[in-house]
Amino acid sequence: MNFKILFFINALLLLQGCAPVAPWERGNLAKPHMALDHNPMRRALRAHNYGSREAAAGGEAGGGGGCGCY
Repeated sequence: MNFKILFFINALLLLQGCAPVAPWERGNLAKPHMALDHNPMRRALRAHNYGSREAAAGGEAGGGGGCGCY
């Protein structure tokens, strides 16, 4: 019984952080320091190079040959 009450209280506390974001407030969340990856082009280039070296298609994008072309 205590476990159910504790679970319910925790669920209510966690759901307080969920809130809709208005379109005019989304600019605050789209700032560069809020991004998960600071340099997405570098990450894409490294993923492409890795896929070319391994001559296999990884989970990053579409497959290509070992030559480094798409």
